[in-house]
Amino acid sequence: MHLLSVGSLGSLVFLFATVLRQASSLETVVGMYGQTLEIPCNKGAVKAEDVLMTKWKYDKGDGHGGDLLVRTKTESVSVIATDEYKGRINMAANSSLLLSAAKLSDQRTFTCMVVLSLDIYEYPVNVVVYKAPAGVEISDKAPELEIGKPTKLATCVAKDANPAANVTWVKNNKPLADGGKGVSIRGSVQVDPVTGLSTTSSTLEYSATKEDADAQFSCSARHQVGKEMMSSELTFTITYSTENIILQVIAPEPLLEGDNVTLKCVADGNPAPTSFNFHLKGDVIPVKNTNTYTLAHVSRDTTGEYQCSLIDNPAMMASKDVTVNYLDINLSPTGNVIKKAGEALELSFQIDSSGESKVSWTKDNVKLDKEPKFNKLKYSDSGRYEGEVEMGALRRRASFDLVVEGAPVIKQLSKHRSEDGQHKVLICEAEGSPKPSVSWSINGTSHDESPFVNGKVTHKITVVPTVNLTVSCTVSNEFGEDTRDINVSSHQSDDADQTKLVVGVVVGLLIAAMVIGLAYGIYQKKSKQGSWKTGEKENGSSEEERKLEEKVEENSQKAEV
Repeated sequence: MHLLSVGSLGSLVFLFATVLRQASSLETVVGMYGQTLEIPCNKGAVKAEDVLMTKWKYDKGDGHGGDLLVRTKTESVSVIATDEYKGRINMAANSSLLLSAAKLSDQRTFTCMVVLSLDIYEYPVNVVVYKAPAGVEISDKAPELEIGKPTKLATCVAKDANPAANVTWVKNNKPLADGGKGVSIRGSVQVDPVTGLSTTSSTLEYSATKEDADAQFSCSARHQVGKEMMSSELTFTITYSTENIILQVIAPEPLLEGDNVTLKCVADGNPAPTSFNFHLKGDVIPVKNTNTYTLAHVSRDTTGEYQCSLIDNPAMMASKDVTVNYLDINLSPTGNVIKKAGEALELSFQIDSSGESKVSWTKDNVKLDKEPKFNKLKYSDSGRYEGEVEMGALRRRASFDLVVEGAPVIKQLSKHRSEDGQHKVLICEAEGSPKPSVSWSINGTSHDESPFVNGKVTHKITVVPTVNLTVSCTVSNEFGEDTRDINVSSHQSDDADQTKLVVGVVVGLLIAAMVIGLAYGIYQKKSKQGSWKTGEKENGSSEEERKLEEKVEENSQKAEV
């Protein structure tokens, strides 16, 4: 078979123009800017072995077409384009058109013509080229924002996109809408005459409030392809006039005499005022380039109300009370106090404080229920007394050491047998101060002396008397002495005394039993006489008779013992 040349095929196309038909509806293919675009042909509707020729052409937009390339059944691809597409086109094995370095001028209709033995088909494809913006940036940022004044905040730009990107302003991650409170947004799109790419600009005009002091502004760009793009975040200095001022007192807690106090005037304006007047108990002291004033080494006279105001607006003023805490105590007497027993001691405890105070007393570190009173001093009153006054965190203490002195007095002189019954223990208890010495008129063993506490001392000796005797205990100190006697019997005398005691008890019990028996006999006799007169039976004894008999029997048993 004779193969057809390209020219012959062209003639054949012309001859069969009457049978030319569009094989399908217009299809759209989207390509990415700068990348290779594959434009399909017939998508397998025609078997490759039936195709005599495949040709690609494009619509120039002026009513004319332009040929790109052609491939016959027997010949390879031949590029016939002589314009901008020369060197950018090729045909794939499946007859798709491969278009490299896609650009916006490629957005047109490309047609694939397929020639069969008895028919000709055309497959037109519309090409659209997309490009995401190169980035999103903010420019023309305002140096600051003034409360209530509409100000051009900044301009957001999304460059080189197709189609143009959509730009949205965001505050604290929430979108702003044109016409919202204090919000005005003006947008525009510019097309590059060379590349045809679009740049979207959006200018935000904003009326700030105090709450915007920490607000973060940004913008985003959205496009048909690619992810959403976000700009960097912006913050602004918000300027506004002073509406309120406060006076702060910076001082130790509690504030005491001798401390320093710093007065600080704080205004809510931005920028903050730097000049103030401090009103110090009738004196007005202006300060510049600072908002503080220090009161050095304050005293209780510093207590009072203090104020500060703006120099350029004296009517805007703030005040604060300053209280200097103080706590003074005066105890009389103090130090070492020596008094005689029986005397009185008058205490004076004066308190001068800036607030309500609480007083407590201790004696020898043991808490007392109330303030001590000494109308008649006793030796037990001796000790260290301390008064403590509390007022908040302030504490003051004062103390005195009381010593009660006097000649010693023996309070008690006693005796008792030792536990083994072989000795006598003599006990001499005395009071006095300073500590009295104790002496006995006889020598003994096992001398034992108690600690000297509250002016009291107890001295014990153990003796074994062989005869009855009188023992003296003598106590003495620098103020005098006291003596007391006690009779101490020997062991033989004690045994005789015990025998006499036992005999006396037995005789007493016998006599008591005889008296009770006699009384009972008389009672029985009278009871029988009474029953004869009344006609009662002799064996009808009353309950009283029975109880009396039991009592007699009990006493009889004791007498036998």
